[in-house]
Amino acid sequence: MSLKVYNSYTREKEQFSSITPGHVGMYVCGPTVSGESHLGHARPYITFDFVYRFLTHKGYKVRYVRNITDAGHFEEEGREAEDKVSKKALLEKLEPMELVQKYTNLFHWAMLQFNCVEPSIEPTATGHIVEQISMIQQIIAEGYGYEVNGSVYFDVKKYAATHDYGKLSGRIIDDLLETTRELDGQEEKRDKADFALWKSAAPEHIMRWKSPWGEGYPGWHIECSAMATKYLGAEFDIHGGGMDLQFPHHESEIAQSTICNHHTPAKYWIHNNMITVNGRKMGKSYNNQIKLTEMFTGTHPLLTQPFHPMTIRFFILQSHYRSPIDFSSEALQASEKALKRLWEAYDVLQKLELPEGQQAADTELDAKIIELVQQFEEFMDDDFSTAKVLANMFELAPIINSMRDKHVGPDAISSTTLNLLKNAFKTYLEDVFGLQSLSGAHDDKLDGVMQLLIEIRKGAKTKKDYATSDKIRNELASIGIAIKDEKDGNVSWSNL
Repeated sequence: MSLKVYNSYTREKEQFSSITPGHVGMYVCGPTVSGESHLGHARPYITFDFVYRFLTHKGYKVRYVRNITDAGHFEEEGREAEDKVSKKALLEKLEPMELVQKYTNLFHWAMLQFNCVEPSIEPTATGHIVEQISMIQQIIAEGYGYEVNGSVYFDVKKYAATHDYGKLSGRIIDDLLETTRELDGQEEKRDKADFALWKSAAPEHIMRWKSPWGEGYPGWHIECSAMATKYLGAEFDIHGGGMDLQFPHHESEIAQSTICNHHTPAKYWIHNNMITVNGRKMGKSYNNQIKLTEMFTGTHPLLTQPFHPMTIRFFILQSHYRSPIDFSSEALQASEKALKRLWEAYDVLQKLELPEGQQAADTELDAKIIELVQQFEEFMDDDFSTAKVLANMFELAPIINSMRDKHVGPDAISSTTLNLLKNAFKTYLEDVFGLQSLSGAHDDKLDGVMQLLIEIRKGAKTKKDYATSDKIRNELASIGIAIKDEKDGNVSWSNL
């Protein structure tokens, strides 16, 4: 089965076929670095991380471009002409680019905690002002942009007369005219639906650049069109982002790029759904944002404890990327327990050994394992169904544990099937899903310390010094380490 993806542009699940065989160009809208990333931001970057990883697993060479918005982030609806970066810089008494660096570093740190692969290219909006101005000049030359008082706007109605404007978001242009708010600068526009390509900077505006229309700064949408075109070409394979970006951001990108490049920019548009809190989108207006540092430290009122980045990553992987996820501390606690169970089974699996060439005594069990494993790829090929892969892993976990506990005979399955199972868990848990142990891998030093404590405890039990034996076990349990006495006399340890 080859890969199928849900294309938001056509609203259909389509067979994936890259423009250049063996290569994939993917653009994902990155963060606006005017503040710290929150839990809602984690979902798109974890989503497109496993998309990138799976495409790589499929053998594609992927150019993954994810931008940094550091040129203000002017918005069309609700806060027109607000420069998020400059406003926050004033509040924090920092230079705008000092603030940008601070939150870019924090974003990179958070992505590292989530074990996200770095993008191939991470361009910044401020580093591509020349390309944005050039694109705006072309839009004006094509007759779809107009200048008023040093600002430049895109003529949406003219574009919609000959192009399918609103196809991605499902918006109808007549509805846009009814719902567009009365904002600063609206009187300059020929039409309320028009959006800014370039804004004239007021005297107090800190971030400003020279342009053919006077000093100003770019609109929000033009930056992504310019950077995607520069690094991926007029047409590329995948454009990704959260579904909240479909309008106005991605709809505007399509219009701009189509005029400049005479082609719809992306072949496949992939959008992840939102993380909600009690059914509401996470956002400042609802006062329900949880910063990632608050997630990791448990310092937000909605949290009952700190949560490991891998718990959050696993929480997101447990749902299909197009399904909404409703956040609660209880849901994360359940994810934490589930990940621990799964990782313990994975640790057991890695230690299981069978004689090379062993045949299966239980052919039914052997066939069941093979079927469950083979479905991993089938599920991921069906629009990245991570939740279904994890469901199969949880079905395999008790079988793995039964082999450790000798409830399933050592000759029940073939050595070939065991190797298949080991490779599949390694490939999907670590390489594709990007998961790690909640405690990190047991390093040699820690394992050495634990083996020493186990030997001391064994010696105490031999001398019938049960007080010392129990003290070692209980003290370790109090810091989250469990010691288990196996039936064969061996002793194992694991994180609680």
